Amino acid sequence: MTSNESDLPEGAADESSSDNDLDSELAEMLEMVDGEMVTGELVDVETVTGELVDEDADSGAAAVEHDLDSLAAERDEMRSTAQRLQADFENFKKRSARETAAAGESAVVRFIKQLLPVLDAFERAVDAVSDADETVRRGVELAFGEFTSTLTRNGVLRIEALGQPFDPDLHEAVAHEETGEHEAPVVVEELRAGYRLNNKVIRATMVKVAQ
Repeated sequence: MTSNESDLPEGAADESSSDNDLDSELAEMLEMVDGEMVTGELVDVETVTGELVDEDADSGAAAVEHDLDSLAAERDEMRSTAQRLQADFENFKKRSARETAAAGESAVVRFIKQLLPVLDAFERAVDAVSDADETVRRGVELAFGEFTSTLTRNGVLRIEALGQPFDPDLHEAVAHEETGEHEAPVVVEELRAGYRLNNKVIRATMVKVAQ
């Protein structure tokens, strides 16, 4: 015991010792509290950091999934557009082919219709030269035969009418005769020849019918 301690009264020495013990206990409690607070703060930071990382990962995955869905939708739209364009192009080609064929056939029909009056004139010429010089008659007949053969080779055929039942799709009746010999109208005279091209009538036969 030091001289200072010996100088203190006994009650004062006990009181000083109690104060030291309290100070020590308080210091230990503060250290524990500080440790818990620091540990708690660390735990909270780690938890929050983990949550942020998870949120970022979820957000990134959602963004990627959205982008993939958008790309798939664009791909499907482009594929649908390409299919429509291809179908439209195929329809355009078919329509163009039909229109070209129809235009070509129409041009041929117009040309043949312009030739038919010439053919009629040839036919009348053949009838007119029946009593003419042999050379002239043979020349006209040869020209007429070559002309009609050329038309036949190109699909132009004369419509058979004489003695046939009247057909309004093939015949144009301009005269009628009551004979009582036929139950249905029959062509008894051909007034002007009719022709068809590949089974399409380009000029009906002008006829006289009897019934």
